[in-house]
This record gives sequence, C-alpha cells and structure tokens, in this order.
Amino acid sequence: MKKLINKPEDVVVEELHGIEAAHPDLVKVHYEPNYIVRADAPVKGKVALVSGGGSGHEPMHGGFVGLGMLDAACPGAVFTSPTPDQMLEATKAVNGGAGVLHIVKNYTGDIMNFEMAADLARGDGVEVESVVTNDDVAVKDSLYTAGRRGVGITVIVEKIAGAAAERKHSLKEVADIARQVNDNGRSMGMALTSCTVPHAGKPTFELGDDEMEIGIGIHGEPGRTRMKLKTVHEIVEMMASAIVDDLPYKSGDQVLAFVNGMGGTPLIELYVVYNELHNFLKGRGIKIARNLIGSYITSLEMAGCSITLLELDDQLQALWDAPVKTPGMRWGA
Repeated sequence: MKKLINKPEDVVVEELHGIEAAHPDLVKVHYEPNYIVRADAPVKGKVALVSGGGSGHEPMHGGFVGLGMLDAACPGAVFTSPTPDQMLEATKAVNGGAGVLHIVKNYTGDIMNFEMAADLARGDGVEVESVVTNDDVAVKDSLYTAGRRGVGITVIVEKIAGAAAERKHSLKEVADIARQVNDNGRSMGMALTSCTVPHAGKPTFELGDDEMEIGIGIHGEPGRTRMKLKTVHEIVEMMASAIVDDLPYKSGDQVLAFVNGMGGTPLIELYVVYNELHNFLKGRGIKIARNLIGSYITSLEMAGCSITLLELDDQLQALWDAPVKTPGMRWGA
C-alpha cells in the first residue's frame, strides 16, 4: 500500500485539520464528535442542510459545506457511516430556527444513524426532515443497501436544495425540491481498478489488467458485470443506455449531465467520456443544458467514472445556476 498518510487510524482527523487550516473563511471544524459547519452557522431563518457519510469520497461531503450548499457535514471513518451523535450535534449546531434537512444516501448504516439523530433532534425541539437519495440504476439490494444506492445525484441534491434554502424557502419546499431532484436523476458507475482502504492495507477487490467492472458502488461493491476492457464509446453506450432507459428520458428532454471521476481518473479521460455522452444523448434527442465534469464523489484512488443525468425544468436549472461557495464547488459568489 502506498498512500500519503502517517497512520491509518489518524487519516480522518488529520484530513479535518487540513480542511480547517485551508478554509477558515468557509468552514469551522468540530472534533469529538467530528463534524464540519459553514463558518457563519447557524444562519438565522434559513433551512439548514446536513449530510454525511464515510470518508474516502472527498470532496463529498465536507467539501460541499458553505454558501449555497450544505450547512454541515459529518465524516465517518473511511467507508463507514458517521455516528448518531455526530449527526445530532451537527444538526443542533446549524439549526437557525427554520428547520433542518438531512440528505441521506441510501446505505443501511447512514439511514439508521440519521433516523436516530433526527428523532433525538426532534426531542430537542428541532424540526427535521429527511430525504434519501437512491439514484444508482446498476443494482438493487447491494452489500450496503436495501434498494438502490445513493450516488452521484447526492451532489446535485446538495447543490440545488442548498440554493433553495439560501433563498429562504420553507423546510417543506426545500425537502420537496430535493425529492424532485432525486426522483428525476439516475446514475451508474464503472471501475478500471479497485481502491485500498487505509486500515485494510490491500485492494478491496481484484481486477485483471484487461478487465473492468460495470455498475460498481462507491465503496467498491460489486456491480452488474465484470468484463474485458472496452473502448470508451462502448462503455458509455452501456452506461448511458441503462440510465436513459430507466427513467426513462425521452427526446426533447433537457438534462444536467454529470461525468464524475472516482478518484484516480484524470480529466483528459473524463472529457473523452463526456464527449461520448454528449454524442449519445444528441442521438436520442436529449439536450445537455448544464454539465459538471470532475471528481466530486470519489472512491479513494479508484480509477473509473460515473455518469449522472438529471431531467431539468426552469426552476431546477435556476437553482443549479445560483451562487455557491464551498471548498469543493464554487461559482457566482
């Protein structure tokens, strides 16, 4: 194992110290329990957004704390759900009186711990709503889930719901927008290599030099199928067909197209993927109105990518375009 770390057991805390040192104008970091909040939290009269999950998916979620996105993020150990006390303390820390929205990826541990934290927060008088993301079309009932996994659409939910909250929409309105994004978004990922969890010290799974896995999860869970490596044209055809046919998306739709790197894929390759996706969608009569290309929800150093599509309407597009200023995403602010 080759990693830029000191000790595996110190990785998450040392990362949090790095975020704290790098972005004091944007975020504040709390320890024991660990959570990150926006520097001006709590914002009075604004719905607060809280998310979280295992570390190793950076910049999600801590990199998305700030103006126009999350008010707090709870980092667990690598690929391990945060604990209810992290979520509870983060929820109370950012509550500005308008309620708190929990954005939860559909993984069993995340669901259970966020539900427990929400119940405890309600007992303390905080109004809490929860939205679960489950956009992965690859598999159902994976190793970590009951139902579909929450993957790339989570980033888009955090951005669009965050913009709605910044505009002082009500808790119900923000939650409804978040659910609309989830309901109209679909994703699929693939891997060229495995990744290595620091504590494990060895790859999560083995892939031959001439193999790839289609439909992989962000924790290295198995996908739909393992096969010999194909061209990007063939890979995108497989992934995009599964995504488009699932909703289904149809000719005349306008979409946000998100090509995401899994942590070990350079931008040159992601733009090749985007070009193939653009051509595929054009052939289906589907227009890309907005795009996002880069590594935003990763799986440590895994080489591979995911594709996410969101069907846009005027409201969602305007909220996507709204200003955002976080360590991992920023424009217009």
